[in-house]
Amino acid sequence: ALDMLQPTAASHKRLMILEVMGRDAGHIALNAGIAGGADIILIPEIPYTLKDIAKHIEEIRSQGRNHALMIVAEAVKKEDGMKVTVTHVDGQVRLGGTGAYLADKIYELTETETRVTVLGYLQRGSQPSPRDRLIGSAFGVHAVDMIANNKFNRIAVWQNRSVTDVHLNEVINKSKTVDPRGHLVKIARGLGIYLGKLS
Repeated sequence: ALDMLQPTAASHKRLMILEVMGRDAGHIALNAGIAGGADIILIPEIPYTLKDIAKHIEEIRSQGRNHALMIVAEAVKKEDGMKVTVTHVDGQVRLGGTGAYLADKIYELTETETRVTVLGYLQRGSQPSPRDRLIGSAFGVHAVDMIANNKFNRIAVWQNRSVTDVHLNEVINKSKTVDPRGHLVKIARGLGIYLGKLS
């Protein structure tokens, strides 16, 4: 999606914000941002300041580029730590609106024309990659093997480039968030991508 937003951002001299799913973890935003050439990646695991984002946009401009790309995970909070939510007509309050919130705030600071694209269910419903298909097939075969061998209460997992299984207790009620000091964060920073500040 970032590849498709790049020409529009450049031709209209805009900041393009792409909001992606991910609940409380920034894996999708981080991986897609690096692969897609984002200038700014915001994930829930690393705090940011609007002032620093504005400064990064100005640095990009000072290098002669008139546009920027930002990718943001839906669960990124406001600077004050509050969640960004939307209230639907039925009264349900859900995560959402992070991209629009950031667009308004960044415009106030930089007067940069900003547009937001929310992938939402388009992201979830896209075609699987060949790797997705391979891993899905491998999980299916492993799951059938577990049943044949009376190995229950286990789940097929991908570890160290192969399929294995672990007991359900090892994964229930656990989330795997981005390590703010991990290798992908280091790669992004090495590419000059703004990711917020570590404390």
